[in-house]
Amino acid sequence: MTVRRKKKIRLKWKNISILIGTLLLCILLVITIPKIIPKNNTPKPKKEEKTVEIDNKEEKYNQLDHIETQIEYFNDAYLDRYIAYKRIHYNMPNDQIIKNVNMNLDQTPYEYTIPAKYLNTEKVLVNKYYYLEENYVPDNLETISRQYALSNMRMVHEAKEAFEELSSTAKKEKLNIIAMSTYRSYSYQVNLYKRYVKQDGEELADTYSGRPGHSEHQTGLAVDVYNKEENYTNFEKTKEFDWMQQHAHEYGFILRFPKDKESETGYRYESWHYRYVGVEIATYIHNNNITLEEYYATKIKDW
Repeated sequence: MTVRRKKKIRLKWKNISILIGTLLLCILLVITIPKIIPKNNTPKPKKEEKTVEIDNKEEKYNQLDHIETQIEYFNDAYLDRYIAYKRIHYNMPNDQIIKNVNMNLDQTPYEYTIPAKYLNTEKVLVNKYYYLEENYVPDNLETISRQYALSNMRMVHEAKEAFEELSSTAKKEKLNIIAMSTYRSYSYQVNLYKRYVKQDGEELADTYSGRPGHSEHQTGLAVDVYNKEENYTNFEKTKEFDWMQQHAHEYGFILRFPKDKESETGYRYESWHYRYVGVEIATYIHNNNITLEEYYATKIKDW
């Protein structure tokens, strides 16, 4: 009886050993086989990647109803910005979405800023998104004749000549259009803006005064006017204002911050603030009742 029991125990251990050996062999095979047989890690062909990219872009165009084929001022580089703006303003027409993004209205003023282009030309745009460097001084600054301005008022040559002609013509009709603020340096604007902020706070000051580097007075193309009788803030109530509304564009000037255009310009209405842009641009802006920002966003393609 004792001998048989020992034999059975030996047989059981033998079976267990075989089982353990088999398991170890299986584990070894699982670990080894993947190393022997290489995985198929071949990257997808580049053509497929391009196809996916094109499909994604096509999907974005679909979201804008393929307006890129209808509007010449569509900027493909802004495609993602157009889509993001549309998600927020889903009831806005697509053409207005394109225009607004081109004007950078999808960005926070003074946070998203770009160096101004077309320096020393009438096309330069300076606002809450486009800025001038601290050391920028326009070429050909000249002093306006005292017949048409307060003392030491300077503008760039073309603007100065055009303003003198404008003011001279108005004078013949017994109207006084006098330049009271023209070119301002960066440092001058620093002190002026600080004074406004101290007086009204930054939020309110930003509605009527450009921060240093963002004031177009630094371009030498802007002019604030009055008629010697009324305070300049009442210029809208004068005959001179009515005359400017009809004739300013004929001399290359536009009302820079029109009424009901605050969202486009970033500034409240100023009946006394004019900007020289040349006769061609001024006439287009006048005839189409738009702002310089809208002109820039739709007619000048090098944003």
